[in-house]
Amino acid sequence: MNKVVQSARAALEGKLSDNATVLAGGFGLCGIPEHCIEAIRDLGVKGLTFVSNNCGVDDFGLGILLRNRQIVKMISSYVGENKEFERQYLSGELEVELCPQGTLAERLRAGGAGIPAFYTPTGVGTIVSEGGMPLRYAADGTVAKASEKKEVREFEGRPYVLERAITGDVAIVKAWKGDRFGNLVYRHTAMNFNPMAATAAKFTVAEVEELVEPGQLDPDHIHTPGVYVHAVVVGTNFQKRIERRTTRPANAT
Repeated sequence: MNKVVQSARAALEGKLSDNATVLAGGFGLCGIPEHCIEAIRDLGVKGLTFVSNNCGVDDFGLGILLRNRQIVKMISSYVGENKEFERQYLSGELEVELCPQGTLAERLRAGGAGIPAFYTPTGVGTIVSEGGMPLRYAADGTVAKASEKKEVREFEGRPYVLERAITGDVAIVKAWKGDRFGNLVYRHTAMNFNPMAATAAKFTVAEVEELVEPGQLDPDHIHTPGVYVHAVVVGTNFQKRIERRTTRPANAT
């Protein structure tokens, strides 16, 4: 029952291989499993498909794996502040499946709940449902691969598009507190995609800021039960960066 592992690398070694699908919690740079990301870089695994809201920035978060050419496909909601993400996508080096943010969260939740697909009104009548969204470009700028048309059905007079669930080989998540059994508590906006990602993979690694003993977490306040978590890593020196800092004018009211 003691799931604590000495390091993120030790937790992932032997569990993550080339061409795997990895679910990563976090929103931009908020609540990201930064130690696990660094461990994946150091392990050198290649051909990875990452499912995450976006890909961090050029020099931090998932951006370091992108720059290291370890990621071949991203399933995300947006490009964010990552110029390398944009460059690789437009040059045909990276396949990108853009997905509405709420739909992405629900696809992960459905994967963890064992629901293979669901209908949603989001994206009906757009390129999301009609197909033709560029997934991968050729070197000359033409579309080498495009999304397919999705099934649309009507319920009570309203059209809905069928979206498939997402599951992964490995999930990496970041929590505020965790115990040795793998029970996790997230803090504020770090909730984002972490709870959904934690449930939808075959093997889940959670890095936590604080490790507590079993029984110290209020059962009513646990966000991810330990049954979904296979390894717990205690992180230190979290950077907790933001994507963009803006300066408010001195005369602003």
